[in-house]
Amino acid sequence: MSIKQDNRHLYLQVIDKIKQDIEGGIYGERERLPSEFELAKQLGVSRATLREALRILEEENVIIRRHGVGTFVNAKPLFTSGIEQLNSVTNMINLAGMKPGTIFLSTSISFPTEEDIKKFGCKEEEELIVMERVRTANEEPVVYCLDKILKKNLPPNFSYKEESIFEVLESHSSIKVTYAVAQIEPIGYHEKISPILECDPETALLVLKQMHFDEEDRPILYSINYFKSDKFSFHVVRKRV
Repeated sequence: MSIKQDNRHLYLQVIDKIKQDIEGGIYGERERLPSEFELAKQLGVSRATLREALRILEEENVIIRRHGVGTFVNAKPLFTSGIEQLNSVTNMINLAGMKPGTIFLSTSISFPTEEDIKKFGCKEEEELIVMERVRTANEEPVVYCLDKILKKNLPPNFSYKEESIFEVLESHSSIKVTYAVAQIEPIGYHEKISPILECDPETALLVLKQMHFDEEDRPILYSINYFKSDKFSFHVVRKRV
């Protein structure tokens, strides 16, 4: 079980060894790892070296440490997407071979705030439709969505039934969303949203804030999506310029 030393820092070798053991099935998803004392002894390293390795593994979401309980293997994300790809939640769930669903929490009409006016470039008297939903995968809640869209961009007597807002806009209003400006940030436990998504207290959320634009560069849809971090993984391709 002990690691084979090479020229790299010892904690990096420990990281690789633990990852290999997880990939090899020695430690399963959500399984508790041995205590620090036992694991350091098995790997033949100091507890200080092990702690540094565990700290980095926790930052990478490979493991999760619960104070007073132990260290556990994190579940692998079910859904993954490039942040540079404009992919609907519905499509991400479909690509994972699961059935998308929606729980509607509320739909309301309101006048825009000063911040909304700046985002949409609209007038004070223009109405916004605000939708609050929970997206599900095989009936399990995985994403909390708050969406804002100008009422004028939707047909009269609009009744939202479809799963994807992109498809609704395209089929009902001939508006095609082509790109979005996004901001993503991790947060911890959220008093309102974490219980809705049935999160453990230790489960973080990934918040994706996006303004979506159409082919004519008009701001169409502003959304704030809260993703369960143990279910979703986002990556980005960066190119040297």
